[in-house]
Amino acid sequence: MNIYVGNLSLEMTEDELRKEFTEFGDVTSVTIMNDKYIGSGQPRGYGYVAMASKSEGATAIANLEGKKLRNRVVNVVEALPLSNKSGVAIPDIRNSNRSNRRRERKYQMI
Repeated sequence: MNIYVGNLSLEMTEDELRKEFTEFGDVTSVTIMNDKYIGSGQPRGYGYVAMASKSEGATAIANLEGKKLRNRVVNVVEALPLSNKSGVAIPDIRNSNRSNRRRERKYQMI
């Protein structure tokens, strides 16, 4: 189970986050997102924790949601899948009404 953890302190380390989740089961990976792609490398304040089983993940979410870690109240929820493998519909925003459609101009002849 993949779990999103938001509102992390910028000083939080992956080892500290792993320790919090290990109390509830087997943690397979921990990733705290950062700005490595734009060069600063500064943490973004959120990350992902992958747990071995869905039941362990659900227990971790129930116990850690709203908990204070390093003086910040964290948000802990099940992460949404990036692909459509689970049958969840991913909206096509390119064809939505709010997309950048060409606007036709109507000129009035004088």
